[in-house]
Amino acid sequence: MIAIVDYGVGNLFSLTSSLKVLGLAPEVTADPDRLRAAGRIILPGVGAFGDAKAKLDATGLVPVLREESRKKPMLGICLGMQLLFDKGFEYGEHDGLGFIPGVVDSLKPDLNDSSLKVPHMGWNSLSIRRDDPLFKYFRDGEYVYYVHSFYAKSCAGSTLAVSDYGGVAVPGAVRRGSVWGTQFHPEKSGDAGLRLLKAFGEL
Repeated sequence: MIAIVDYGVGNLFSLTSSLKVLGLAPEVTADPDRLRAAGRIILPGVGAFGDAKAKLDATGLVPVLREESRKKPMLGICLGMQLLFDKGFEYGEHDGLGFIPGVVDSLKPDLNDSSLKVPHMGWNSLSIRRDDPLFKYFRDGEYVYYVHSFYAKSCAGSTLAVSDYGGVAVPGAVRRGSVWGTQFHPEKSGDAGLRLLKAFGEL
């Protein structure tokens, strides 16, 4: 069973539907016992960093996630990936989970081309920098779907793959130990995204 953490942030329909197509038995839950019983955990998320972290803190699940992240594969998606880092600077400074070293900051000031729109929204190719089991069925350069205005920085040691946007190498996939993250949405990335989720289900 793959447990999807339910903390009131985001529409989980696409993610649960994709996992069901793959036969991966998703369960949306905020029950600590179900998270402990799961073979894998996914932390989704849309919205603002500080608000999402506050909602996650309010569930009381952070200590459980910290404990389980050392025992089994965990995947953060979009804002869920951003929460894995040490800090986020969206509307102030906020502590993240600290599972992966690095910070999350605004994309717009770092773009070489000021005419590019933020949020970075739509399809972009993913360049694999480091081989990983997450890419078992994924080919270098395939296109994935992004929607974000902030991105992970100071995390080169954990970066698995990047997408170029306005001269910025946006970390599209990261990993530290048994914790992975994707800035893009695999569940909205067509067949390529499904293959990545399939690989996660086999980790």
